[in-house]
Amino acid sequence: MKQLALIKFLSAATIVCAADVPITQNELVRRTQELYDAVVPGNQAPWKKYFADDCIFADEKGRLFDKPKLIADITPLPAGYSGTIKVENAQSRIIGNTAILSYDADETETIFGQNLKARYHITDTWLQRNGNWQIIASQAHRYYEDPAVGKADPKKFADFIGAYELAPGQTRSVIGEGDSLFVERKGKKEQLLPETSELFFRKGLEGRILFRYAANGKVDALIDRRNNEDVIWRKTK
Repeated sequence: MKQLALIKFLSAATIVCAADVPITQNELVRRTQELYDAVVPGNQAPWKKYFADDCIFADEKGRLFDKPKLIADITPLPAGYSGTIKVENAQSRIIGNTAILSYDADETETIFGQNLKARYHITDTWLQRNGNWQIIASQAHRYYEDPAVGKADPKKFADFIGAYELAPGQTRSVIGEGDSLFVERKGKKEQLLPETSELFFRKGLEGRILFRYAANGKVDALIDRRNNEDVIWRKTK
């Protein structure tokens, strides 16, 4: 009887220990880097291991994946493609059986010898169940990056310069200074940087500014394009 009681006690102690396995930020980062190292070769094993069966994964494009769809999305890059993803600037909050890891993912992709860069910020929630730490939820967004500055054509500035109205009392002006173009509203002036000779952007702001030509060949509107939707300012003079 004493031996049986001891076996029960040891079994209970084993269960308690298995359900209370601590984890550190360094270990979370190591596992996360292991996940990203598996992306290029399409190695699904770490993704099967570290994501819970009931996980929710939201990527930077706004798509939602359950675990089967997530795993199916991990495939080798095509021939001529390669790259790396590095985990940086990690921060964590570990409380009981829950751990949150927030970090940047710095991606370099090489496509037939041409290098592309992208940065993402990702937050993973790890949950410990039955002594096993797995990601129960993950969400990512991509950092905005300005496009490359192209070459303006100052000869076209005369078409763009003028006053534009969104609604009564809501106006903005486009002005030229040398080889540069600016938009001004309520005393605030921002440079319009050229992406092409007729397509502009403002530093640090997502979206584009373009000018609409009417049938008579003259500019009749400034289009403030945001997330593929247009706010139209009509030219008044």
